[in-house]
Amino acid sequence: MANPTHTQGKAGQGMHEATKSMQDAGKGMMDKAKDMASDVADKAKDMAGNMADKARDFASTAGDRAEHAVGRAGSSIESLGHAVRENMPKGGTMGTVAERAAGGLESAGRYLQEEGLSGMADDITDMIRRNPLPAVLIGIGLGYLIARAVRR
Repeated sequence: MANPTHTQGKAGQGMHEATKSMQDAGKGMMDKAKDMASDVADKAKDMAGNMADKARDFASTAGDRAEHAVGRAGSSIESLGHAVRENMPKGGTMGTVAERAAGGLESAGRYLQEEGLSGMADDITDMIRRNPLPAVLIGIGLGYLIARAVRR
């Protein structure tokens, strides 16, 4: 007959080895899960970086196109001023009015061509800093008009 203490010792040792084996397997699975999570996080960071780069490129392209469009508009406005100057009467009240209108159009066209959107934004910012109260009142008035237009 087998010794009961010896049998219990073998059973205990077998249980201990089985527990250790399960712990090792669990640890291995945890390590794999950590590695997978790390890989997923890295891929997400890469995708986010790529999307941010594409968004920056798109914004830059849109800004360049807008600047170019403003330059073209300025050129057209300046040309309109030249056409007004050439085709309107040269003397009298109508001639004076046409001369002023042509000068204003030409000046506005040159301003748009030279300054572009960024220059206009800088000029508006400077004007608001120099005249804050009128700027706030104009903003309130525009907000009121937009709200009325939207309500209809």
